[in-house]
Amino acid sequence: MAMKRKSGPSRRHASTSSPSSSRAPGERPGKRPKPTAAESATRPMREDLVLQASLEAYGLVRHEGRLSDRALDFVLRRKTNLYSSERRAVAERVYALLRRQRTVDFLLGRAHKRFDSLDTTRQDVMRLAASRVLYGESPSMVARTSALSSSEAAVLDALPSAAAALEALPENERFAIAASLPDFLAERFRDVFGAEAARAAEAMNERAPLTARANPIQGDRTALQARLQAEEVQSKPTPLSPFGLVLETRLNIFSLEAFREGGLEIQDEGSQLLGMLVDAPPTRVVDACAGAGGKTLQLAAQMKNRGDLHALDIDERRMDELRKRARRAGVHNVRTLLIPPEGPEVDTALEPLKEKADRVLVDAPCSGTGTFRRKPDARYRLTPDDLAMHVTRQKTLLARFAQLVKPGGRLIYGTCSVLREENEQVIEHFLAHHPEFTVRPVSEVLGAELGAKLGPGPYLRLAPHTHGTDGFFGAVLVRAKRP
Repeated sequence: MAMKRKSGPSRRHASTSSPSSSRAPGERPGKRPKPTAAESATRPMREDLVLQASLEAYGLVRHEGRLSDRALDFVLRRKTNLYSSERRAVAERVYALLRRQRTVDFLLGRAHKRFDSLDTTRQDVMRLAASRVLYGESPSMVARTSALSSSEAAVLDALPSAAAALEALPENERFAIAASLPDFLAERFRDVFGAEAARAAEAMNERAPLTARANPIQGDRTALQARLQAEEVQSKPTPLSPFGLVLETRLNIFSLEAFREGGLEIQDEGSQLLGMLVDAPPTRVVDACAGAGGKTLQLAAQMKNRGDLHALDIDERRMDELRKRARRAGVHNVRTLLIPPEGPEVDTALEPLKEKADRVLVDAPCSGTGTFRRKPDARYRLTPDDLAMHVTRQKTLLARFAQLVKPGGRLIYGTCSVLREENEQVIEHFLAHHPEFTVRPVSEVLGAELGAKLGPGPYLRLAPHTHGTDGFFGAVLVRAKRP
């Protein structure tokens, strides 16, 4: 295992819950932390404060079970004296360690013979330090800025030997530790990616780009890029989605005029491609698992703000967020519908839409294995029982919302998972019980040029190591017309 990978710190996340999101964690939308970014840029980083905040946030995740984004937000909202650069450093270091948690623990167990006997705080100090070395910082600089003793600094110097011991392990054992995956997920990654498993896992442990989607209701991608340039934000077009821009300037996106006026949304390029599969006409479209509405707004733009777009979800708070985002984006063809999570009341709520929709998108709740670079702690929370629960629910949702598709209409199924049991196997199960549906190859929907870039097969299958996006799956199913 290489000890000085430089790709980690140089890349950017796309998710607003990630360390290099559009704002520093703990920063309120539309406001800058104090001191200002300009002050932060001209002052040296106060490593003692960064370390203390990192320890607090990491401890909430590892030892108290909090979600990483919420833990960081909780800690950094209280650290009002941190510069914006220090806030980013805290988030980046915590996320980097969470991505490599299993690897770091193995290396420290080999390099530090008494590591398990250390108190929890010293263990976490060493974990943060080892993670920084693993991501390319020099051991001497990390030891100095982490206030390590001479014996602790020697542990960092011994990490390359520990890495060599890891490389010498049998492949089955080595891969799970090097990929920092639970054993059951490591086995599935190898089943899915085969010889590419190591590269796929490595990409999942790097940082993602910060990606925005232009709002076509207000203007195309070129116009948005010019608008961002006027606000001193550098960007470049995404290679696959015609709507996306990779934002290369670190800043609070929520403070931008372009954002406040609805000109863009933060959305991974893979998510944009999944939305494109809907190929939404200006008629009747259903977003069956709308959530906070990222894809709903994309579909509204595809429909040119015409027709009926029904956004369904079981969570009133997410529905409220969707309505707010729709107002900001200038979208007015969305009709929100809160549906019960289970029971016969669901069918009653859906009855007015039965066999009425030209398109139905089921962006199903899933394991999130395609988003590990944004939510690194999710891999340690997922269990085989959780995965089985997701699969059962996915089959139920797909069958339920298929009833809304009119003859000749399309059912689009998607997940942010890379696992076959949540993707191809769910489609196979559905088709076995619904022979009136057939698969339409995604290249026929997206066009030959884009289809060729996405790879062979009838489905959309994206991953960080192949397309630079999050991991996504998409399938287009066509309901036969009645004779």
